[in-house]
Amino acid sequence: MTSEWLDTTEERAWRAYRRMFTLLESRLGSELTEASGLSWADYTVLSNLVEVENRRWRLTALAEYMGWSQSRLSHQIKRMEERGLVRREQVLGDARGAYVVLSRVGLRAIAAATPTHLSGVRRHFVDLLTRDQLETLAEIGETVAGHLTGETTTAEPDTPRP
Repeated sequence: MTSEWLDTTEERAWRAYRRMFTLLESRLGSELTEASGLSWADYTVLSNLVEVENRRWRLTALAEYMGWSQSRLSHQIKRMEERGLVRREQVLGDARGAYVVLSRVGLRAIAAATPTHLSGVRRHFVDLLTRDQLETLAEIGETVAGHLTGETTTAEPDTPRP
C-alpha cells in the first residue's frame, strides 16, 4: 500500500465514480419519490427485504449488509413503520433482538415503485454503456465490495440470508 498522490488516471477514475454515484443516486431518488412517494432510503430497505426468504431480516444483520449504522436503520424503520411499510418482530429468546418484516403495504409499495426505478436505472445507466463496459463495471464493483466485506466474489450474485 502506498500513500502517494493519485496519478492522473487514478484521480480521473475516482472523481468520475464519485460524481456518477452522487448524480445517479440523486436522480433515481428524485424520480422514485415523485412517482411513488417512497424515498431512496425507503426503497433501499424495501428492496432488500423483498429479496430474502420470509421477507424478514434481523435488524443488526440488515444494517451491516446495507452499510448503515444500526441507529440510522432503526430511525428509518421507525418512519417506515408509521406508514405501515414494515413492522418489527421480537426475536424469540433475545429480548433486545428484532426482525424487520416487510408488510403487505410495503410489498405493494415496492411492487408499484420498481418499474419506475428500473426504468430510471436503464435510462440513466444501463442504456448508456456497452455490454463490455457493464461487464467491466460489474467486475470492478464485485472486486471492491468483496475487499470491503471480506467476501469472495462470484459471477452469480448470492442471495443474502438474514
